[in-house]
Amino acid sequence: MKRSIFVLVLLLSVVAFSAQITLKASTPFQKGHVLADAMELFKNKIEVQSNGRISVELIIGQASEEDVNNQCAQGIVDLQFTGGRPVEVFAPQYFFVNAPFIIKDYEHFLRVWNGPLGEKAKAQVAEKGNMICLGTVYRGYRQFTSNKPIYSLQDLKDIKLRLPVVPTWVKIWEAIGAKPVTVPLTELYQALKEGRAEASEGDLTQISSFKLYEVQSYLTLTNHLCGVGWVTMNKTTYEKLSKEDQQLVKTIMDEVCAWATQKIRDNESNIIAELEKNGMKVITLDSSTLQQIREMAKPAIEELFKTTWPVTTWTEVLAQ
Repeated sequence: MKRSIFVLVLLLSVVAFSAQITLKASTPFQKGHVLADAMELFKNKIEVQSNGRISVELIIGQASEEDVNNQCAQGIVDLQFTGGRPVEVFAPQYFFVNAPFIIKDYEHFLRVWNGPLGEKAKAQVAEKGNMICLGTVYRGYRQFTSNKPIYSLQDLKDIKLRLPVVPTWVKIWEAIGAKPVTVPLTELYQALKEGRAEASEGDLTQISSFKLYEVQSYLTLTNHLCGVGWVTMNKTTYEKLSKEDQQLVKTIMDEVCAWATQKIRDNESNIIAELEKNGMKVITLDSSTLQQIREMAKPAIEELFKTTWPVTTWTEVLAQ
């Protein structure tokens, strides 16, 4: 009898141990960025709601966007909280959703992303990238930083602009007159400090969390791109989860993405004020200057819809 009880306890222990799940979650962004904050909240929520059965290991700001995306596709990490790299690499014909001057605002993005075009993009990310798209986060509009004041289109001519390694963005900024310098996110601060680049563009939490106010003097509010963060999960990892755990992950991720989006909506003006407090001079461009910049970008964007994003047109996207 005692032996039977011992065997039963042992079997139960084995079952309990096998039920433990550890997920690795990675972001290329630094601590303090909204996507790093969202990742930390996901860890806290799922560990509490699973009573510790699911634990999450966080990897913050240690690898580039390119590397984190590859690691998630290959299952080296299970989750990534990142920029538009998953769409750019695995659904490139739909990458217009994350390109300058195309999407009007986050509500417009959601209409496109949750509509027929976005569903096709998600299917391609799953098929070619082995990743499930679990949610998106509003990161705020991308703005411009520099060491000289930007008041006009002419001020952008020949400026050495740090851009991520994104060819479509390079083409658009070249059309505007800038001289793009492609630098991975992990080298952003150093590139500006060393003078490899004179300017950068990015969402406000990127500018703040990377402390660009230490190496850039001006913040110009261009609102040239509605910044979006993507959360993806390795498809193989996801499919190994029970139906109950899949639903738990989805439910918590919905809450996390909504929280992060609202956090940025509530704090964009506060972040600008904090950057100003840290020494950056804030410039707001008038509508005519912004329109001039957009007009310079227009031919490159229309050409990209013909050659790189042929699944739709700029006119059709704007109509959604």
